[in-house]
Amino acid sequence: MSRIGKLPISIPAGVTVTLKDDVVTVKGPKGEMSQYVNPAITVSIEEGNVVLAENENAMQDDPKQKHAFHGLYRSLVHNMVVGVSEGYKKELELVGVGYRVSNQGNIIELALGYTHSIFIQLPPEIKVETKSERNKNPLIILESCDKQLLGQVCSKIRSFRKPEPYKGKGIKFVGEEIRRKSGKSAGAK
Repeated sequence: MSRIGKLPISIPAGVTVTLKDDVVTVKGPKGEMSQYVNPAITVSIEEGNVVLAENENAMQDDPKQKHAFHGLYRSLVHNMVVGVSEGYKKELELVGVGYRVSNQGNIIELALGYTHSIFIQLPPEIKVETKSERNKNPLIILESCDKQLLGQVCSKIRSFRKPEPYKGKGIKFVGEEIRRKSGKSAGAK
């Protein structure tokens, strides 16, 4: 039995969880999400909690795979419950001279020192806000109920200019520590 998988998921007020044909659907104030669950795992709703257990009758030969599914689907369902009730938020910071960001609706325009601006069309599930204050680095604030999609979009935006180790320029998460290198040592003999 998986250590993570055996933990029950409490359902907060205002959130409904339904099961139908190996598909778990979670509805809440921030949105609605669905997730297919492998038949090797049984899902049940008991006393305001979602409980996942390994199905002993499943036609699964590999017990390690069953343990892995147990923890995986518990984490996915938990992320859905937290997402539709509280939501997820990520902040990206642009560090560098002349780096700018602006948005119109769900289209982000990035100026990252290239000869052209980069435009990104975000999925409708993600809400975006940009902040550009004087003498501060520009910020991109992304919010969504889907943790997986939010992480994927943040990774895509970050891939346009990853932080480099010498000056620390690039797109980084707020609070992220960049490992810095010293550069050339002048006059070493």
